Amino acid sequence: MRPLEGTKVVDMTRFAAGPFAAMQLADMGAEVIKVELPGKGDDLRQWGPPFIGGEGVYYMLLNKNKKSITVNTRAPEGVDIVRRLLKNADVLLENFRPGVMDRMGLSYEAVHALNPKLVYCSISGYGQKGPLWDKPGFDVMIQAESGFMDITGFDVPTRVGIAIADLVGGLYGAQGILTALIAREKTGEGQHVDIALLDSLVSLLSYQAGIYIATGESPTRKGNRHPLSTPYEDFATEDGRVIIAAGNQRLWETLCTKVLMQPDLIKDSRFLTMADRNANEPALKQIIEGITSRKTTDEWIKLLGQEGIPCGRIRKVGEVLESENTKGREMMVEAEDPARGKMKLLGIPVKLSNTPGDIRLMPPLLGQHTEEVLKELGYSEEEVKELKSRGIV
Repeated sequence: MRPLEGTKVVDMTRFAAGPFAAMQLADMGAEVIKVELPGKGDDLRQWGPPFIGGEGVYYMLLNKNKKSITVNTRAPEGVDIVRRLLKNADVLLENFRPGVMDRMGLSYEAVHALNPKLVYCSISGYGQKGPLWDKPGFDVMIQAESGFMDITGFDVPTRVGIAIADLVGGLYGAQGILTALIAREKTGEGQHVDIALLDSLVSLLSYQAGIYIATGESPTRKGNRHPLSTPYEDFATEDGRVIIAAGNQRLWETLCTKVLMQPDLIKDSRFLTMADRNANEPALKQIIEGITSRKTTDEWIKLLGQEGIPCGRIRKVGEVLESENTKGREMMVEAEDPARGKMKLLGIPVKLSNTPGDIRLMPPLLGQHTEEVLKELGYSEEEVKELKSRGIV
């Protein structure tokens, strides 16, 4: 048994945040029906290169375990098809710009009247309410406006190397849906889940927000160092760099006495406490790099590991994906796709002991399941042919 088996999700999303949220549900067994425009589909299908079989890899990594149907939701007949889907669905997920669903006749109020038990999740850049509710939002804008870019990088504000606003917003979307489904068990009624990408990143500011709250001053970029813990960053070695994270006093003292072989550093007035080390980080880094630069990264990883000092190397993406750990944890998996042949996909990070998720369906081709789903809704073969001839599906 899969944990969400029997849960039906209508996925009216595209790009990244919404599809990622829906995929979390699909991976755990929900039946997710992705609704796309005929002849066009999810815009992410065209993002690339790279492409596999003419479709963007980014699309594939966010849409496994789903069915795809094509429906022209700009036509009344298309909206009627969506309404039929929603009558017996558990979840509707959409990430249109606020107001678009209302104009389709699929507002929360309209859908709630149609199916009071349905959980309706909206993901947008700035939320359904508030001063910026109708402003469009893409990941890079949200990274900039959330403060993330200003605290990332060295000399200039820097975008995080993944679409972190989209992906975190998607995770919050899935969390909100699951929470609302649990609440439905108690109340018998669905509700509206309102996820803003900006809210999602603001919620992650954590200790950076704490710095402002405590001091009234915005934190500044510090590159790879941690503003509240030192040493806790990368250091030059003979052949590269090593990460050292001595996050408490015991680890700091062990680092000095058993790894760096510099016990006098413990008594140095500049480095007595964590607060002292944070205040004098440039001087401490220069001292540590004077030592770490004399051995290779491998040598330091071995020495640090022997003494229980958290450490690591900076790996390329390819090294991570091909590593024994990634494969051993089934985070890089290979599956057979009838249309594309063998494909590699990222695995499922939530490991449940009794009811695990699994990969059942490959990322769907555009409209791959249209006939199947329409017939399940009660449309006859003749009706499906007519809808196709008129461009409704």
